[in-house]
Amino acid sequence: MQKRVSVSERNSLPSHRSEAQIGLQAAFHQGHEDGGKGVQELATKTLHIQSKRFYLDVKQNRRGRFLKIAEVSGQQETVGAGGNKSRLTLSMSTAAEFRDHLTDFSEHYAQLGPANPDNPPEDGRLKSETMVKENRRYYLDLKENARGRFLRVSFQFVSQTVNRGPRTQIALPAQGLVEFRDALTELLDEFGTDDMSAEQPELPEGRHMRVENKNFYFDIGSNNRGVYMRISEVKSTFRTSITIPEKSWVRFRDIFGDYVEKMKETQQRKEQQDRSSGD
Repeated sequence: MQKRVSVSERNSLPSHRSEAQIGLQAAFHQGHEDGGKGVQELATKTLHIQSKRFYLDVKQNRRGRFLKIAEVSGQQETVGAGGNKSRLTLSMSTAAEFRDHLTDFSEHYAQLGPANPDNPPEDGRLKSETMVKENRRYYLDLKENARGRFLRVSFQFVSQTVNRGPRTQIALPAQGLVEFRDALTELLDEFGTDDMSAEQPELPEGRHMRVENKNFYFDIGSNNRGVYMRISEVKSTFRTSITIPEKSWVRFRDIFGDYVEKMKETQQRKEQQDRSSGD
């Protein structure tokens, strides 16, 4: 029986998913601590497929927009020196090509019959494709082993015809191909498939404040619906965020300011009462 595949926004992870949250916060802090690189997080989605979690992050720097995909297995409790997180980076145009390949792979998978352990395919490979983007090469292999069928996506830098460096890769269970494609499509529909962001309006830099054990990040971004502010609250094992369209900023400020004034008045009345009772 296939395990349920669900898609959710990353800002609602419950406490028992601390391994994902730790990795999430590390990546989030890294994005803000890369200040010199000007990396800005625009949107994120989380997919839960069998025992794995996949994070799809749309980011932006001076060179343009790009997609980062991270895979975290269920048994991985931390993200750090142990290499407990597999990551791939794709330009938005490459992500669009990847989305199209996902459609082909999902259709091919749907036509396959039950796995036959007595007659496995050669090298476990059922279907393969390759994507090339400048000096980056991506290998897509639908494979089968004793644990089931999955899509392995690996990446390697290339120089002319010479491969350079080890491959990095993720493995997506075949049951999640359609859900993964649909989540990727939603991000591409919102942020487009253009790699460069030269036409984007010049936006203020993000800001940060710390209150007790909480960190608050204020980031300004834009998509095809306009400019927005994302306010994120980050604790050691928790993160949540809200997004406010630019057209609502003034109203949001007015409401917030009204509460500030009311709390001031409440505090002043309390101080007056304390002085009166002291007399």
